Amino acid sequence: MKKLLLLVVMLFGISCLGFGADNSLKNVQKNGKMIVGLDATFAPMGFRDENDEIVGFDIDLAKEVAKRMGVQVEFKPCEWDGILFDLKGKKIDMVWNGMTMTDARKKQALFSEPYFEDGQMIFSKKENKINKVSELEGKIVGLQLGSSADIAVQKNEIFGKIKEVKKYGTNVEALMDLEAGRLDAVVVDAVNGKYYNSKKNALAYSEESLTTEYYGVAFRKGDKALRDEVQKNIDEMKKDGTYDQIVAKWFGK
Repeated sequence: MKKLLLLVVMLFGISCLGFGADNSLKNVQKNGKMIVGLDATFAPMGFRDENDEIVGFDIDLAKEVAKRMGVQVEFKPCEWDGILFDLKGKKIDMVWNGMTMTDARKKQALFSEPYFEDGQMIFSKKENKINKVSELEGKIVGLQLGSSADIAVQKNEIFGKIKEVKKYGTNVEALMDLEAGRLDAVVVDAVNGKYYNSKKNALAYSEESLTTEYYGVAFRKGDKALRDEVQKNIDEMKKDGTYDQIVAKWFGK
């Protein structure tokens, strides 16, 4: 009995000292801003425009959420392959940049509910169009290092039949190499590849997708209070029509 009482006292003492307390939302409110990590080349979710301003679909969503929370928002470009390390290292408060909710990432981060659906598609030159995943056999394929495309290609049965997989720091670099004829194909998020191609119309995209994916906002594992507050505001934006207005701005009706 005495041992049980001692254990209760010890646990109560630890609780009073605040160990394990979730101050994620309070810290953002105290700082007066939330820091959003992103790959600033991932159009149209988050990218730099001709004036070097960071703009995009996710940017507008994050700005609106921050406004409703009564705080500012700072966008911090990161290397995509290491962005979850930046999150864990508290260099950023969240990743909001078309991040696919994979099982591996869910082990490292706490996600919001899905807010956007996409998939990995194959882009190729129009004169050598690749329509199906099976047609990647014997081809040189480009993709972004550490991306969902990287994971999707490795998990697909076609992986062992591809001649070579070249990995790039950004999707833009891969797509530019495709245009230059140094690649046969690029596997990339459909929304990113289509937006890139809308400016040049030099590429074709496949009839098949490697995956169907869902984007979520990623937080540190223990930051449930901050996650819940952001989620509440996203839900409210969907109810009052603000979300649909931002969708229409970037993707049309």
